[in-house]
Amino acid sequence: QVQLVESGGGSVQAGGSLKLSCAASEYTYSILCMGWFRQAPGKEREGVAGIDSDGSTTYADSVKGRFTISKDSAKNTLYLQMNSLKPEDTAMYYCAADPWALCTVIPGTLKPLESFGYWGQGTQVTVSS
Repeated sequence: QVQLVESGGGSVQAGGSLKLSCAASEYTYSILCMGWFRQAPGKEREGVAGIDSDGSTTYADSVKGRFTISKDSAKNTLYLQMNSLKPEDTAMYYCAADPWALCTVIPGTLKPLESFGYWGQGTQVTVSS
């Protein structure tokens, strides 16, 4: 059972930055895939970024070049550095984990949310124009 706790959300103006954290109850080096998803009001939850146990990363096209996913295995913590934030980035952000499979089935595309068995409670990010 993997427990995930997100933090770091908040309100920021367009162009600003935020760094989200996700503390895991299990050793992150043993989890094959960890990812960030987001859900805006009235929209479906969508994948943002994923990182495999070997450090390979995958990003949604909408955040490429602006967001960076990383992890600190010594701290069992996943991060999402978000720069050049836009109002359309406003959403609840969720951390997810799949201990048993890598992040991509199709190269360059984060696998769907149904593949992740463990989720955090979410942290709100609001970007104002």
